[in-house]
Amino acid sequence: MKKSVLNFQNKTVGDIDLDASIFGLKTLPDLIHQYIRYQNAKSRQGSHKTKTRSEVSGRSKKPFSQKGTGNARQGSNKPPNFRGGAVSMGPVNRDHSFNLNKKEKKLALKSAISTKVLDDKVVIIDSFEIKSFKTKDLYSDLKKFDYKSALFIHSESGIDKNFKLASSNIPRVSILNQKGINVKDLLTFDKIFIEQKSINEITKRLS
Repeated sequence: MKKSVLNFQNKTVGDIDLDASIFGLKTLPDLIHQYIRYQNAKSRQGSHKTKTRSEVSGRSKKPFSQKGTGNARQGSNKPPNFRGGAVSMGPVNRDHSFNLNKKEKKLALKSAISTKVLDDKVVIIDSFEIKSFKTKDLYSDLKKFDYKSALFIHSESGIDKNFKLASSNIPRVSILNQKGINVKDLLTFDKIFIEQKSINEITKRLS
């Protein structure tokens, strides 16, 4: 499948062939949802914790006599019913992540990027190299693409220094190495700008 290659003036400078098995798949909502759950679970700290009876400060000695006080019998002052006592069945440190096999990850990525291509939300740029590092110059060029938010995916060779400086102050714009593409970012941002030389790297990675 063919896709036009544009420059930052939103003018066509050529064409590129996209692998239909990667950029032309149908949307798989269940798998995409599973991948986002996988991403969110991995990003959770899991550091929430309350103290158990063995960890709270206090004595394990019997606080008062078994009989004769009129109170309910107690063996320690650490139970949850005491002021300053432990928390009953409270949260503990844990790892929230779960596994997703490689085939599912690849298929979810291909489905997400294909969805963006089919919605005409993917823009292939010939190069991210720009002459000026000024934000206003880049911002005036990007306004020609009519975007709400934009993700710029560059190749492994790195990102142009001027582009990195100019884009850093533009709201709702983010830069990502092609090695880090993920379903959540692909769906979160309105338009995906991909550098032409990174297309082969993405194709090789997802093949």
